[in-house]
Amino acid sequence: MSSEQSQNKGEMPIAEVVRVADLVNYQEGAVVSRTLVERATGTVTLFAFDEGQGLSEHTTPFDAVAQLLEGEAIITISGTPLRAMAGEAVLMPANQPHALKAVNRFKMLLTIIRT
Repeated sequence: MSSEQSQNKGEMPIAEVVRVADLVNYQEGAVVSRTLVERATGTVTLFAFDEGQGLSEHTTPFDAVAQLLEGEAIITISGTPLRAMAGEAVLMPANQPHALKAVNRFKMLLTIIRT
C-alpha cells in the first residue's frame, strides 16, 4: 500500500472514477454516513437516510452545501422548510439553525467549507 493510500484510509479512492451514491448503503431505521474527504479547509461526507429519519436542529460555524443524490428530503433552515429532491442542492449558512428529515430514503453529499 502506498503512503498516499494509507493516508486516505476510509476516504473515497484517489484518482479513480467512482459512483458516489454507491459508497454508502441504506440501513433500515438509521442514518449512515461516510467521510469521503477530510481536510483542514473542509469535509465531504456522504449520508444515507432511511425514510422518516433525520438530523435534529443544530447550528455549525461553517457554510455547508447539501446535494441530494437520491430521494427527497425536507431541509429546514431558520424555521423555513425547503423540499429538496435528487439533483438539487441547498446552501445551509453558517450559524443558522438547520435540520433534515427524509420524506423517503435519500442520499446526500454534504460539503462543509471551513474557510
